[in-house]
Amino acid sequence: MAKFLKKGGKDTPGISTASLPDIVFMILMFFMVSTSMRQTDRMVNVKLPEATEVTKLERKDLSCYIYIGSPLQQYQSQFGTDSRIQLNDSFKTTDDIRHFIAAEREALSEVDREMMSVSLKIDESTRMGLVTDVKQELRRCSALKIMYAARKKVATVY
Repeated sequence: MAKFLKKGGKDTPGISTASLPDIVFMILMFFMVSTSMRQTDRMVNVKLPEATEVTKLERKDLSCYIYIGSPLQQYQSQFGTDSRIQLNDSFKTTDDIRHFIAAEREALSEVDREMMSVSLKIDESTRMGLVTDVKQELRRCSALKIMYAARKKVATVY
């Protein structure tokens, strides 16, 4: 009979790291593609009011944003502390809203133009007169899909 010999302790083979750079590169590309960058820098303070019924926007790429609130601390010396309208990265008046909506529509394809919505992000301490003026101007330029940004109200249990 043959004699079976046990060889010394078997070591586990080392883990190959040859494909590690490929995996890291794929993960990096995934995060670069899936991350969206902020389009505009906010120049106004916006503390959103609370709401009980909140729905999420389905396609954020089809909405343009109008911010209304008091300017940030660094802009208060130039623009004052009263509520201002921010379109893209500059302060504008209600007369400039028509040009802003027209430019946003032109940037979209013809199919998406009808689905475009305007999202108003308004500080809770802003006077309603300014908000009404903005809404009237949006009606004049046929931007009738208006969304209001709000925080979801947290239910309190007693």
